[in-house]
Amino acid sequence: MGFEKKTVKASEAEKVILKINALELSEIVIAKRFETREIEIGKVKNESYQAFESGPRIDAKFFPYLAKYKKTKYIKQVAILTDSQLESTSFKIHFYAVNTDGSPGEELLQKDYLVSVKKGVKKSFFNVVDFNLKMPKTGIFVGFEKLIIERNKLEKEVIDSNTKTTTIQKTYFPFVLYNYVERKFIYIFSKGKWNRQTKEDINNPSDKMMVYEPAINLILTN
Repeated sequence: MGFEKKTVKASEAEKVILKINALELSEIVIAKRFETREIEIGKVKNESYQAFESGPRIDAKFFPYLAKYKKTKYIKQVAILTDSQLESTSFKIHFYAVNTDGSPGEELLQKDYLVSVKKGVKKSFFNVVDFNLKMPKTGIFVGFEKLIIERNKLEKEVIDSNTKTTTIQKTYFPFVLYNYVERKFIYIFSKGKWNRQTKEDINNPSDKMMVYEPAINLILTN
């Protein structure tokens, strides 16, 4: 630690001089959390849920910053509504900063955050307080990534009523449930990039559209 890496032959290793390499560490901020207040954000009026079978993609929900979050700036929990027919399934939760153009930016966690849910339609809460995430003033995107893995796969035989042939249908769980809400835009990560979906009527670009948004909420604390 503190020196540049150098490789030498053993026969020439009688005397090895290393150059000093100053390491610049990331800023560390120590702050006391009280956790005496909590608010849940992301709720929508007239909630109605639907689920879809989707391939490998990430559905993200945008949470804008509001001045009232100043007193509850830490992200304590993520709440996600899922539907599964298997006893236990896994998926990833992502946290993204916001780029200057409003799209999802860099990941705010340095490692994958893998979680599990049980069978049925459930609202599950995942504690993220140890990550010390704060609500950015530019807002935050929270994403749900379905994992196309064996543990999440359910197979069943399907018989074609016309040909009488049997095929194996594969379904991957859990499904994330969606709210049908009015938004100006929505981002979906598919085929290696973020895709922004907006109202098709380019003559009225400020108009909102109805979209399926993942049923994800955040619990903030102080």
